Amino acid sequence: MTTALVTGASAGLGAEFCRQLTASGHDLVVVARSADRLESVAQSLRTEHGVRVETLPADLADRSALQTVAERLAGDGPAGPDSSGAGPVDLLVNNAGFGIGTSFTRTPVEEEERALDVMCRAVLVLSHAAAAAMAPRGRGGILNVSSVAGFTAMGSYSANKAWVTTFSEALADELAPTGVRVSAVCPGFTHTEFHDRAAMNMSRLPDGLWLDAPDVVAAALDGLRRGRPVVVPGAHYRALTGVMRVLPRSVVTRMSGGLGRARRTASGA
Repeated sequence: MTTALVTGASAGLGAEFCRQLTASGHDLVVVARSADRLESVAQSLRTEHGVRVETLPADLADRSALQTVAERLAGDGPAGPDSSGAGPVDLLVNNAGFGIGTSFTRTPVEEEERALDVMCRAVLVLSHAAAAAMAPRGRGGILNVSSVAGFTAMGSYSANKAWVTTFSEALADELAPTGVRVSAVCPGFTHTEFHDRAAMNMSRLPDGLWLDAPDVVAAALDGLRRGRPVVVPGAHYRALTGVMRVLPRSVVTRMSGGLGRARRTASGA
């Protein structure tokens, strides 16, 4: 039985990754900041699917906590005697992340630094640990949750996700000869807690632009199995990102800026 480690596992896409992975027989290592919420998710998965679920509470913006997760990826199992723990990690899902509802200059720099740590530095450190462990085995997978926002120019979130996508493409090419697959999944607007947590008012967004979390996760896992470095769920978002790849960057920047200002105005930010 294979083992997957999922960050940001207690809610949103992370929780859906956990549900689909356990349903297909994976044991899990689940990572999130809230120990209580994490244990609740873990217990539900154990009861429903009869798999081993190991909890690893960690704030990925904390370098010491991040190192603990990296060591779990690098090792053969949980530290110390723990019969309930899962085995060596065969699949890493770098899902943890959050949005910021205010413009860059109105956001405390500490919050911007935290976002960078969680969505870029943690992805780098954990991917490095996972790749070093998986490559000698000749198998494994790394799935990084990016965003359609990474193709736009809408503040630091877009920049962080652009880094994730480019990093994933480069790592996929580097690891291809080893048998380890790497993908970045780039969803558009998805029904989760994400926007509520960031205090973003999304009421004006047309219904047709929303994706459902189960569909996003299924597309991501399928894309990784097929060895696709970049996975964009939803035909309309695939068309949109295709257009943005060929438009002059100045046009994409102007369009992105207008959308970002409209969103912040609607949210009062």
